[in-house]
Amino acid sequence: MSIVDLNVPDIGDFDSVEVIEILVKAGDTIQAEQSLITVESDKASMEIPAERGGVVKEILVKLGDKVSQGTPVVRVEAADAASAAP
Repeated sequence: MSIVDLNVPDIGDFDSVEVIEILVKAGDTIQAEQSLITVESDKASMEIPAERGGVVKEILVKLGDKVSQGTPVVRVEAADAASAAP
C-alpha cells in the first residue's frame, strides 16, 4: 500500500477554477473515476474524478480554493497499482 496524491487532470482552456463542492471525506473508500470535487468556471461546472481507488487520508483543498491542472486534491492510501484508472 502506498500514499499518493490525486491531482486535477487536464481541465481544458481554464487557468484556474473554483472548488464549489467536496464530494468525499477522510476515511471514505473511493473507486477509480469516482468524483472527488466539483469545480466551476465562468462558463461551466465539472466534477473532477479520482485517478485511482483507495482510502481517502486527507482532503488537500477547501471550498473556494482555486485549482488548476496538477493541483493535488486528496491524499489516498492506494491498495496497489491495479486500482489505477485506465
